[in-house]
Amino acid sequence: MVNTVKTATVIGLNAYEVYVETDVVNSLPSISIVGLPDTSVNEARDRVKSAIKNSGYTFPSKKVVINLAPADLKKVGTSFDLPIAIGILTEEEVLAPEQLKDYAFIGELSLDGTIRGVNGVLPLVLGLKEAGIKNVIVPKTNAKEAALNGEVNIYGAEHLTEVVNHFTETKIEKTFVDVNKYLLEKAAIHYAFDFKDVKGQHKAKKALEIAAAGAHNLLMSGSPGSGKTLMAKCFPSILPPLELSEALELTKIYSVCGLLSPDEPLMIKRPFRPVHHTASANGIIGGGSTPKPGEITLADRGVLFLDEMVEFPRQVLEVLRQPLEDGEIVISRAKHSIKYPAKFMLLGAMNPCPCGYLGDREKTCTCSDFQISRYKSKLSGPLLDRIDLQINVPRLTPEELLLSTEQEESSAQIRQRVIKARQIQIERYKHESILTNSELTSELIKKYCKLDENSQTIMRAAVVKYQLSGRRYDRVLKLARTIADLDECQNITAMHLTQALQYRMDNELTDV
Repeated sequence: MVNTVKTATVIGLNAYEVYVETDVVNSLPSISIVGLPDTSVNEARDRVKSAIKNSGYTFPSKKVVINLAPADLKKVGTSFDLPIAIGILTEEEVLAPEQLKDYAFIGELSLDGTIRGVNGVLPLVLGLKEAGIKNVIVPKTNAKEAALNGEVNIYGAEHLTEVVNHFTETKIEKTFVDVNKYLLEKAAIHYAFDFKDVKGQHKAKKALEIAAAGAHNLLMSGSPGSGKTLMAKCFPSILPPLELSEALELTKIYSVCGLLSPDEPLMIKRPFRPVHHTASANGIIGGGSTPKPGEITLADRGVLFLDEMVEFPRQVLEVLRQPLEDGEIVISRAKHSIKYPAKFMLLGAMNPCPCGYLGDREKTCTCSDFQISRYKSKLSGPLLDRIDLQINVPRLTPEELLLSTEQEESSAQIRQRVIKARQIQIERYKHESILTNSELTSELIKKYCKLDENSQTIMRAAVVKYQLSGRRYDRVLKLARTIADLDECQNITAMHLTQALQYRMDNELTDV
């Protein structure tokens, strides 16, 4: 008789229900696994056999055939060990098929029957929930993560015998996590860097505040030692807390990548991903024979920081253009395509020229015009067009260097203004399926970024004088909308628009 046990597999960030079909046939003792398994799934044969025997149960002395259906879906990972073992124990009549009807199983088995944690448990459970599964047994170390779904009953087991006893003797205690309470308890986050330790650079700090408030991209250019990297490290300390939907999305990503801590099952901190300029294009956007998320996906709802941005190969920088526009990345392979979220803020830092002192107050630039032109050409026009704020960060004056930082504004003070602006956006866009101004589409810009007559005159002059592209035009309006939100103004005024226009590197647009 063929018995069926339910589980799931993850492709990208989406889970698909898998049926583990088990049959025992009269033949020489062996285990055969079919249904497009990868190497780690095939190796389950030896793990499962030893785990069953070392847990005190008998293993069939015949041929065991395991089919992972649907057979055209690639099966990857070690999470199939537990459902395979349960299927074999059902064949041995240790468990009854009707007992397993509303259950699914996820977990890796060690040789002594201990259930080890696996990656991607949250997306697996969410996929099973959509398939109508009411109960899921997972490794104890993954139980809190699995319980974040809020609807499916989660049972965390440490050993194979514990799973069997759940159906025959004592039930495993359900795992419950109050997600909203968990987020509230973890709201206080300590940051190693604080803006109160940054001297001067008030224009740059204001630009970073605007970027944080509306999730805009920003590029800083300035002499060595002007504070670009330090301010970038301080940037996470002014970002608003994650919304529940954002936290769950991030948790799925980090769970699939195996970067989630068992002690902290829910992502509570916006990611800050600094990338070295030797990173490959695949490392940044994701890829591989079995596609995995790259840095732009790991920075989802957070920050991707490229220090010394012009030192990155141009072809690596160019792969950022499409994700910056669409907020997602599609990795295509011969058999399938996988879509990953990539709603990240790009934060870049660079020197203005190879020697670093172009336009410096104290030192003279030694670069030729050709060297400067070649240096800057690594950042293409289309890429710069996608960066909302482009600012110069000048060298600090001796007076600024000698001043105490006691009068500088702390990150906590800036963060309160950012949070208030974000709350305004969340309320405004509650029916639009977006969270921030940077996500506004052209249609939504017409609806939420209306200009008065004076502002239209300014914008018309800016378009003509500075040859703004359609994308730049939209981004200026979205930036002005964020500045207005920071001022708690319902409408965009001429002041907000001119301030948005001035955040254009090497151009003074305030005289429009």
